[in-house]
Amino acid sequence: MRVIRVLAPNPGIRELEGTNTWIVGDPPAVVIDPGPQDTGHLNEIVRSAGLVGAIALTHDHPDHAPGALPLASVTGAPVFAARPAEGMLRIRDGEWVSAGSTRLSVIATPGHTPDHLAFHVPAAGSLFTGDAVLGRGTSVIDPPEGDLTAYLRSLRRMRDLSPTTIYPGHGPVVLRARATLAERSWRKPATATTRCGERWNRSSLSRPVRGHPATSRRTALRAIARSPPASVESRKRSIVSIEWLDMIHDPRRLP
Repeated sequence: MRVIRVLAPNPGIRELEGTNTWIVGDPPAVVIDPGPQDTGHLNEIVRSAGLVGAIALTHDHPDHAPGALPLASVTGAPVFAARPAEGMLRIRDGEWVSAGSTRLSVIATPGHTPDHLAFHVPAAGSLFTGDAVLGRGTSVIDPPEGDLTAYLRSLRRMRDLSPTTIYPGHGPVVLRARATLAERSWRKPATATTRCGERWNRSSLSRPVRGHPATSRRTALRAIARSPPASVESRKRSIVSIEWLDMIHDPRRLP
């Protein structure tokens, strides 16, 4: 199966080298995540694809989705998304995105965002993971859109697909797909925090991981309570890390 990466010119801390736009299958191909609305990038997608039969979005973040409708206007291909903007078509878990001889199974993978999807090609063992699994580092789970419990369920579901190759939204291709998904199921996701969150993550929360979850959990909660009430969201983000610790130390709470 033909798979071509076209790297978007949007490098950054979260984007790594940039957003990976994936061209899947022979023409007419499926394009996954056209990325930002950048004329040069979109022209390169069209040149590399040859003919575009469908456009699919893993989620609607600004580093993945804005190029979709401009690409559709040039190619005439439909755009599929779980949370479609005007002019797009809705897809749901268990459906298929097809173009020519290429068929991608739609896998709901909420956690990074509620609308997040992965696309699976069972015959090839290929899994296109968007931001659910990156080629390097860990996915950001940022409330209120991010949901840690949903993310852990999504990791387990992707692991159970037994893919052989992961094509991520950012970073290099992952060839040890099964091992990587098993590892990520137990690795702490990156959570967005304020200065207060960074303070207690470095001090009191480093100790419970080594065996004292109850005491340090109380310490962390006190730190949140004493912190300046900059925003409700900053406290929610801090509590995500505590929720993760609770799950690790009490397997009955794992989803």
